[in-house]
Amino acid sequence: MSAFPGYLLSSNFPSRNSVVAFTEDLINCIFPMVNDAAAYTEQQCSANLSLRKQLTDILTPLSQRYELDVPGITDIYLNGLTAIKADLIKDAELILEFDPAAYSVEEVILSYPGFYAIMIYRLTHPLYKLNVPILPRIMSELAHSKTGIDINAGAQIGCPFFIDHGTGVVIGETSVIGKNVKIYQGVTLGALAVRKEDAQTKRHPTIEDNVVLYANSTILGGKTVIGHDSIIGGNTWITESVIPHSVAYTKSQIVITDKKDFTEPLNFII
Repeated sequence: MSAFPGYLLSSNFPSRNSVVAFTEDLINCIFPMVNDAAAYTEQQCSANLSLRKQLTDILTPLSQRYELDVPGITDIYLNGLTAIKADLIKDAELILEFDPAAYSVEEVILSYPGFYAIMIYRLTHPLYKLNVPILPRIMSELAHSKTGIDINAGAQIGCPFFIDHGTGVVIGETSVIGKNVKIYQGVTLGALAVRKEDAQTKRHPTIEDNVVLYANSTILGGKTVIGHDSIIGGNTWITESVIPHSVAYTKSQIVITDKKDFTEPLNFII
């Protein structure tokens, strides 16, 4: 009898530690901290050799359980890093352009949680498209745990893309997001229902180009389309499509009265 009863993971799966190390080395390869161009070239080449070994070591045990072309996947993925970096620079430039609190692209790359979540997404989406199991999910959850932003690797997100503040953002697997979309904290792009039989269907909404989704807006359903150049206000709940150039918002009323004339008891428990 096992000393640790219950479900045990086999050696066919990568360890979390190896995936975390691989992810951090990917980031360091794309945005290295160096003093001169020569050092950058040397470090980039050295990092790619290391990344190749790391990715091979992660994929090889998975290939024993799933049908994976480890050398082919490794070549395609690493050869795509230059294009991923170009997209990430565009993302960072969009954040700099529209966030008055940002003062440089370097600041965005080094410190912005929204950019970090986008970066991990752009590094995981190609793996998802190559049908690599497990690895994209572990990498995505690393970003989720660090930032509170949950982006499924299967989502299709155009470039550039902007997440501001970001905590509580959820972007589901079949979401489709266009270019120049800006999302604020607490936004959910989700499904109308959670059913296992819907796994292979489009469950999450489509957000077209140049849309702004303000804080805590919730947009649900695979048939829901937010038309281009629209603005979705904060705290909205949307389950039907919105035509382009729309402004959607919840109209609420806030009453302010003099405290000394207010007789209704208020009991707050925090």
